[in-house]
Amino acid sequence: MGGARHIVGIDLGTSNTVVAHATLEEPSPRVLPIAQRTSATTIEHAALFPSCAFATLDGEAPPEASLGELDVWVLGELAKRRAAEVPGRAISSSKSWLGHARVDRRAAILPWGGDDEAPKLSPVEVAARLLERVRLSWQAAHPDAPLAEQELVLTVPASFDEVARELTLEAARRAALSPR
Repeated sequence: MGGARHIVGIDLGTSNTVVAHATLEEPSPRVLPIAQRTSATTIEHAALFPSCAFATLDGEAPPEASLGELDVWVLGELAKRRAAEVPGRAISSSKSWLGHARVDRRAAILPWGGDDEAPKLSPVEVAARLLERVRLSWQAAHPDAPLAEQELVLTVPASFDEVARELTLEAARRAALSPR
């Protein structure tokens, strides 16, 4: 596909993140498989990218630079699986927290009610990390068509107030995206 201009839709969902894209030359939408860990040592690409983050312990899942993992947090399928086993170190439904006006959505408050020793992230940071993974997966699949240069549409729920919409755009900017 080279440098073809894409229209890219990102649904940063409460449960899953999904990316679809099309070009004028190929107008039928295609889903972008997102790179994610399915185990501590296995990386796979899947159409559904669980919108989950999980704080690993030392040696549990070594950081993978190709996935943008620079610290203890893993995202996606492995995070979803580990969340069922150790909920105190898991963040799920972070998008819902972006729309929660009674908390500081830029503060490191998640996982809410998590283990005392577990690291924390803000709802904005979780969204930025999910979007960063989308960007890295896009770049791997389309090296000649940077995601930030495509026609990008990032969905937000109708229930989001102006602040929640702006925080979603802030997360996109942190992930080096330029949504409309």
